[in-house]
Amino acid sequence: MEIITGYTGKPHVTSEQDRDVNIGVVGEGSYVLQTGMQLAAEVSSNNEIKIRDGVLMHQGCTASIKKNTYDSLIIINGSQGMKRIDLIVARYEKNQDNGIESLNLKVIQGTPAESTPTVPEYTEGDIQAGDYVADMPMYQVIIDGLNITEVKKVFEVAQGIDAMKKELASLNNNFNSLRKNIQMFFAGSRVCNISLKDNTSVSVISNSDINKVLGISDASNANVAVSFSNGDGGAQKVHVQGATYENGTWYATLASGAKAGPIRINYIITYFGTSTSSSSGGSSSAKVQSKTITPRTSEQVVTPDTGYDYLAEVTVQGIPYSEQDDSSGGTTVNIG
Repeated sequence: MEIITGYTGKPHVTSEQDRDVNIGVVGEGSYVLQTGMQLAAEVSSNNEIKIRDGVLMHQGCTASIKKNTYDSLIIINGSQGMKRIDLIVARYEKNQDNGIESLNLKVIQGTPAESTPTVPEYTEGDIQAGDYVADMPMYQVIIDGLNITEVKKVFEVAQGIDAMKKELASLNNNFNSLRKNIQMFFAGSRVCNISLKDNTSVSVISNSDINKVLGISDASNANVAVSFSNGDGGAQKVHVQGATYENGTWYATLASGAKAGPIRINYIITYFGTSTSSSSGGSSSAKVQSKTITPRTSEQVVTPDTGYDYLAEVTVQGIPYSEQDDSSGGTTVNIG
């Protein structure tokens, strides 16, 4: 191993090493960095374009135009009644005789055409592989007749670390906002059996099955949502319309025309139970309670007991009711 950023008593850092470090940090592509005027183009006349100050990194090789200065590029005159596209590139070159390297702006002149001019070809090259020329496209110069009508930027501006941190934080916030109380997703596929022709539903997955695949114990229609699709329309052409829940099982609802026999159902389970948002923005465990109540003559407000966070379900018992014939020929009704 050889130290790069350290004093060894003699010159030892090579341009190849420096480019490798830059590629590892920024990437192996070609970018303009977020500094100065970011090599902005300015049309001075129909024969001159000025490229303002900034820094670029071309396959790990860095070059700059000093602050508050510019590079001037000459554009050859256009032709009356003709269109043309010139290409401004940042060209890396390595002298094959002495190994001297350079990176400068160049104009590659396009071919005039009456209607649809094409962008001139350039040398892509691979600097680290040892190529002697490698171009980084910067701007397309659109020429109509004698006039420059547009200078189109074609390079990418690389984000700095601060900008990437802000964007990542924004993405995380957006994801958390979208996610809200969703705890888990699970996707799978099952071959189910349609027992009779033209059945409008087929059993797919039960709460017990969901508990197993998610590693939970409280799956119910109060904390789970399931979506279905026909996983093999060639074998069973019926359209899956949606999902419905009954007695602890989720069913795929079917359009008319189902054939008796197997159908592959692809499913996505969304679990949003046993979690509440904390004041710090994170999540914490929540306890769910099921309650059974007896009817009364007065109003009842049903709430979770101490130690529980919310109710999954409330079962209201039936009102006791009986009738009995009395000696006078009437009926005695007992309620409660």
